[in-house]
Amino acid sequence: MVIFGASGDLTHRKLIPALYNLAKDNLLPPNFAIIGFARRAKTDESFRQECYESVVAHSRSKLIDEEIWSTFSKLLHYHQGNYDNNADYDALNERLSAIDSGHGTQGNRLYYLSTPPEAYTLITEKIGTTSLTQVKSDKCWTRVIIEKPFGRDLASARALNTHVHKFFTEDQIYRIDHYLGKETVQNILVLRFANGIFEPIWDRRYIDHVQITVAEAIGVEGRGSYYESAGVIRDMVQNHVMQLLALTAMEPPAEFEADAVRNEKVKVLKALRLDSSHPEALVRGQYSPGKVNGQLVVGYTQEEGVAQDSNTETYLAMKLLIDNWRWAGVPFYVRSGKRLKRRLTEIAIHFRLPPRMLFSEHTAQQIEPNVLVMTIQPDEGISLKFGAKRPGTGEQVQPVVMDFQYGDAFNIAAPEAYERLILDCVLGDSTLFTRSDEVEAAWSLITPIFEDWVKNPTFIEQYRAGSAGPKGAADMISGDERQWRSL
Repeated sequence: MVIFGASGDLTHRKLIPALYNLAKDNLLPPNFAIIGFARRAKTDESFRQECYESVVAHSRSKLIDEEIWSTFSKLLHYHQGNYDNNADYDALNERLSAIDSGHGTQGNRLYYLSTPPEAYTLITEKIGTTSLTQVKSDKCWTRVIIEKPFGRDLASARALNTHVHKFFTEDQIYRIDHYLGKETVQNILVLRFANGIFEPIWDRRYIDHVQITVAEAIGVEGRGSYYESAGVIRDMVQNHVMQLLALTAMEPPAEFEADAVRNEKVKVLKALRLDSSHPEALVRGQYSPGKVNGQLVVGYTQEEGVAQDSNTETYLAMKLLIDNWRWAGVPFYVRSGKRLKRRLTEIAIHFRLPPRMLFSEHTAQQIEPNVLVMTIQPDEGISLKFGAKRPGTGEQVQPVVMDFQYGDAFNIAAPEAYERLILDCVLGDSTLFTRSDEVEAAWSLITPIFEDWVKNPTFIEQYRAGSAGPKGAADMISGDERQWRSL
């Protein structure tokens, strides 16, 4: 495994700890090696020391096992090079050949682009045109993992796909979205398709609407200059939110196989549209100064790297519709934002009320719709709200909740998303990675939205940091006689 950008934050916060935990759980192949590629001058030993500190600081297994680390550290190597220098890639290839002999890796190559997006085209071209892709035998393979964001709009995503396809076939390309590696995201499919009670009622006849929330309490965290060019629509909605929606709404695949699953997700994304009949189907917001977790925080325009007159959204709410038989007329309300009341990612399925109330008018007014909630983070779990009679001689109905928490049920720490995704790539399973047409289908919905903002600048409502978001988002859903779930 070659990590381009081995000096970067992603490598040390996520990739190296994930690889260590895979080794600790005995999930890495016996013949495995890791080589970091970056511009800075380092030795193998100094790189290993940096990686040790990264594992101590960021691994989910809080205490490092020195015996396991001693074995794992021998897999770590470092190679200094520049992304634009052919000679450095040839030297890397010679180093990899030596590693093949030393570790028995048999010419298999997994290239991880842990770099800024602007380096993707250069690195993939250099890999594809230098000795790095020379086939060692008929049995060995080459794969490349590309981090998000994959493009900035539909045109750039298509251009990047076209470019990468010059050097790699689609089955060699693994476009990573770490949300798909989260246990509870994977369990959306298990909940729907491994249980006989849910799928028969998973449609417009029984479901009133769906709410998808991806809320963060943090601000831009020193990434102001990046966020200015991305906004929440590129940073969260085009990728994470669209993936959650596609998994929730997709048809059952013919088999649990990568392309069968991804085919159904693409169908959802192609049928997805903004509700043009709703006067406020889209609401933009930007956080102003406020208090989060008891701490005073600055507004977005006071963040480092942000223009004082910035028109970048840090909050977005949309009402979306899916034009197919299963979901016709069922609104999907999605929202995502920074500096909100708390960190929360969840999918809430709101069912219809019974077609006829058999109780008194007073009791009927107490009955609330059933809600199935899949919580992705921070407390992974599933809950179901239903009505129950309150003890006593009266006829009072009270909503109660059945809760399932992954941590309590299995009493083990869930693996980090990158652990699952790296392992899947090593094994050649692309189910949890996005395909080229899937990326383009998501951009096809999102690109016209922000292009219209350029032509017709829209109002951005200020919302106080630490609140639930702009009032316009509440007005949007209340206009349909519904309301957002509490943050």
